[in-house]
Amino acid sequence: MARITTTAALAAGLLAVCTTAPAAVKDVAANGFTIENEQTVPVDPAAVWKALVGEVDRWWPKDHTWWGAGSTLSIDPRAGGCFCEIGRDGKQQALHMTVAFVDPGKTLRLLGGLGPLQGMGLSGAMEFRLAPAPQGGTRITLYYRAGGYTPDDLSKFVPVIDKVQGLQLAGLADYLRKPADTAKPKADATP
Repeated sequence: MARITTTAALAAGLLAVCTTAPAAVKDVAANGFTIENEQTVPVDPAAVWKALVGEVDRWWPKDHTWWGAGSTLSIDPRAGGCFCEIGRDGKQQALHMTVAFVDPGKTLRLLGGLGPLQGMGLSGAMEFRLAPAPQGGTRITLYYRAGGYTPDDLSKFVPVIDKVQGLQLAGLADYLRKPADTAKPKADATP
């Protein structure tokens, strides 16, 4: 009973902080789901790729990390690489997902369960798919399929996961939509 209460409280907490439009839930069952979300940004696929793998710590929402603003996120864009989080002191560490497929400027596939799904023993495949948009820029598709055995009914969590995925992709899209001078850290103005 405590497990269900804890899981329900986690779901309610995640729902409370999510304010972006939902992603598209493609399918859902008690043991898994598929979510797909898209954003179009006014930059080419090479710029999206650079931000996706090289600047994840600048766009991934810090309230969707284990240690918040005190942590650093990174993606090692090679097969077997880590989508990792390191806490401020370096002792707190999390392997969020493992890089499984890399086609620079086109596709990044990560395997694993994000956030509470990891602790539930679930696994998934997340892809960032990049393609030129018909009107210019790049269409980014964030695809996530996850599942496995759990005594919990995953269909109850999909609305929350759906919103979190939308928030994460919106973080990347918003970062890429900023003018170049505001997306970079300000130089120290002291003489």
